[in-house]
Amino acid sequence: MVPLSFAQRRLWFLWQLEGPGATYNIPVALRLDGDLDRAALAAAVRDVLDRHEVLRTIFPLHDGEPVQQVLPLDATGFALSVVDVAAGELTAEVERAMAYGFDLAGEIPLRAWLFAVSPTEHVLVLVVHHIAADGWSMGPLLRDLAGAYAARRAGHAPDHPPLPVQYADYALWQREVLGDENDPESLVAEQVAYWRRTLAGAPEELPLPVDRPRPVTPSYRAHTAELSLPADTHGRLLELARAHGATLFMVLHAATAMLLSRLGAGRDVPLGSLVAGRTDEGLNDLVGCFVNNLVIRVDLTGDPTFLDVLDRVRETALDAFGHQDVPFEKLVEELAPARSLARQPLFQVMATVETADLFSARGAATLELPGLRVTPLFGEQAVRGLDLDLVLSESYADGAPAGLRGSLVGAADLFEADTVARIAGQVARVLAAVAADPGLRLRTLDPLGPGERDRILRDWNATAVPAPDGLVPALFSAQAARTPDAPAVVSGGVKLSYRQLDERSNRLARHLVKAGVGPESVVALLLTRSADLMVAILGVLKAGGAYLPIDPDQPADRIGYVLADAAPVLALAQTATAGSAPPELPVLLLDDPATRRRLGRARKTPLTDADRSAPLLPGHPAYVIYTSGSTGRPKGVVVSHAGFANLS
Repeated sequence: MVPLSFAQRRLWFLWQLEGPGATYNIPVALRLDGDLDRAALAAAVRDVLDRHEVLRTIFPLHDGEPVQQVLPLDATGFALSVVDVAAGELTAEVERAMAYGFDLAGEIPLRAWLFAVSPTEHVLVLVVHHIAADGWSMGPLLRDLAGAYAARRAGHAPDHPPLPVQYADYALWQREVLGDENDPESLVAEQVAYWRRTLAGAPEELPLPVDRPRPVTPSYRAHTAELSLPADTHGRLLELARAHGATLFMVLHAATAMLLSRLGAGRDVPLGSLVAGRTDEGLNDLVGCFVNNLVIRVDLTGDPTFLDVLDRVRETALDAFGHQDVPFEKLVEELAPARSLARQPLFQVMATVETADLFSARGAATLELPGLRVTPLFGEQAVRGLDLDLVLSESYADGAPAGLRGSLVGAADLFEADTVARIAGQVARVLAAVAADPGLRLRTLDPLGPGERDRILRDWNATAVPAPDGLVPALFSAQAARTPDAPAVVSGGVKLSYRQLDERSNRLARHLVKAGVGPESVVALLLTRSADLMVAILGVLKAGGAYLPIDPDQPADRIGYVLADAAPVLALAQTATAGSAPPELPVLLLDDPATRRRLGRARKTPLTDADRSAPLLPGHPAYVIYTSGSTGRPKGVVVSHAGFANLS
């Protein structure tokens, strides 16, 4: 039995974990207009299946381990499904086919449908699971399909030259070359050690300007935004790369890292990069899962210029390319970062440069079938665990740079469609900026477009609303009059209506006024979260004082400092919390029976300025709150009655 390659093992594990689904499908949809020979096409697809063993491989368990089992062509049960569809139903049928869920243990990883709209209008959909192919594989697969179709249409079998190896040979070779990770002299051990050093301390999750929290389980839905750069910018970027011994790929990574840093990602930005993984010419014409991920960790400390960042990226990327043999899946296994189904490990943003049109590189846009006009159709993209996936492709006219175009795919779980479009525009803007001024520093890089700054600083911050008339005591009493029997406080087994809370706080306020509490007075609240706490807050406010909330569970040193600094005239406490107050501070125990009897005899009607020691004004303190003290001693912040009322 042949073991799985490292890439296949991870995909097999994810299939086991998540079940059948379209997340790791690689779909190709081709519109075929003209005189189609259906029988020749069906035979041609079988020829491709026969030529590439990985396409007729299943992945069952053997002694508890997944293995590759290559099936004879006749044992696959494969057939091209021909379906007659109405033009209005075509899109839905194509999308349904692209979303096919494979049973990898007992089903080959290739499906094919031919949707017939009319005798001269067809759509061919091929869906390959990623365990058997990568993006590069679509080129040889479709070229072999075209050659086989031409041969079958002419009445004979294709005469493709035999492949030098099959994918199963590669899986065995991969393990032989990498060696045993327990052998410190092996290639895998040496390269894992390099990556362990290189990625030590890297952020596990990159902070990005997301629109919503990351869900526990990703949906793999995505939004796609297009971007483009003109020929002159393309040319300047190429000149910049050549002048500094770099590539356009390195320029893109440097610019992307700087943009993400300006958007809040910090100064340590790991980006993903794809490499073909076909390190031997004998693999170039083979369908299979060879692609590998590399991590390019970009250092943005010290307010660097773009040229500084480009130099750092070039050095890091060259080292990474020199250690690309260890598969990403094996690297994740060895480094054991914190794992989550919600995000990609080691990096969440990928940036890639294609040397030609993305679909042309896969062979579809240039596919020629005798008697047919072939047009590639695109399905919905999935992000496969990435937060952002940026792809740029180059175009040339008569050998000269003719512009860059590409797309940014963003996870719909995290980003709104307009956010993805905005970031795509910022990518283009930053690339144009560094092309014009490579000496641009990180702190001066401005990714915002026309109107964006005003929108952020003015439109999004246009939160002013008319402040309510009246202060908190009067506002609360008015609410109590409107909904007297509605529940106001529920704490444990205690439930107070608005009327009850209003009356209890009025009684406490009258008692506090007699105890000397009034405007400018501070009253400490040494209370646990309870109905008593809400009565105390309102009672202090109605008396005209400012309450000072203190968590009784805080360290004694902090409580002592806060009380000494704020100098309250009185503390309201419970029997269990009164011990936190210093001996010289008067304490009123709200849960003491004698206190409850005394408060019960007080008048329950609302207080006016005539009842207080002085008129209560909007500028008087309502409460005092202290900072955490993380930069030294805690610092008190005073909030006025006017500011407090504005929160109602």
